[in-house]
Amino acid sequence: MKIYNTKRGIVIDNEGQYFLSTETNWDTFINRQGLYATVLAEIGSLTADSSLADAITGEVLAPLANQEVWASGVTYFRSRTARIEESKDAGGGTFYDRVYNADRPELFFKAPAYRTVGTGADVRIRKDSKWNVPEPELTLFMCSAGTIEGYTIGNDMSSRDIEGENPLYLPQAKSYTGSAAVGPCIFVSEEPINPEATITLEIKRGGEVAFTESIAISQMKRKHSELAEWLFKELDFKYGVFLMTGTGIIPADEFSLQVGDVVNISIEGIGTLSNTVTS
Repeated sequence: MKIYNTKRGIVIDNEGQYFLSTETNWDTFINRQGLYATVLAEIGSLTADSSLADAITGEVLAPLANQEVWASGVTYFRSRTARIEESKDAGGGTFYDRVYNADRPELFFKAPAYRTVGTGADVRIRKDSKWNVPEPELTLFMCSAGTIEGYTIGNDMSSRDIEGENPLYLPQAKSYTGSAAVGPCIFVSEEPINPEATITLEIKRGGEVAFTESIAISQMKRKHSELAEWLFKELDFKYGVFLMTGTGIIPADEFSLQVGDVVNISIEGIGTLSNTVTS
């Protein structure tokens, strides 16, 4: 089941049947334990409306209202290797190797809701950076009780040269206006997402594919429940929270995003998050 935040309201897609929720407040709607069962019960009293299919194409908003977006780092071996390589000249390479094997994960604040865009909107590269990449990530939605209630797609835009210069520059490399995108929906189900589902990154430049690669979610070293537990150890989230779970796809060192590139991130079962790069 997929839940969309649209200009028409909250649209529920249950196996190709579309329903408009009677709830108009996005925060209230998603911030509930047992979200899947609750929504399933609600649509039992609603009438399917095929015209709502239009709302989940051209009228989709980012699937958040007042939720913060957080992120995890170095959760895939590929990410560990890339971080070591980019920061070795600054003497920070061993930090990433150590956090990959540590009990405590790397968690950092990515963006508030007002700095986060949805599918079809623009993401940005920093004007003071020369080496920028998207990071395609399965993103968890957790309600304020700390339970994982759904999944979406995240684009953790990153300035690799800034982070590589000094690990203390991580907030500047990761958190800036237009650096976070999530969407297109929240996928909810009775069971956790299929661990063999693949994440695919495609970057188009001038209408041609400049880069593409896929990886299975199962290649992640850490469990989703583990990341959720650490995030909620000393933090509370009034409206729930989104947590990007790290990337296993990083383009080669000679690749950097350019203005006009289109970044498409797809995850089986969820859909595609598409954004155009601006400066």
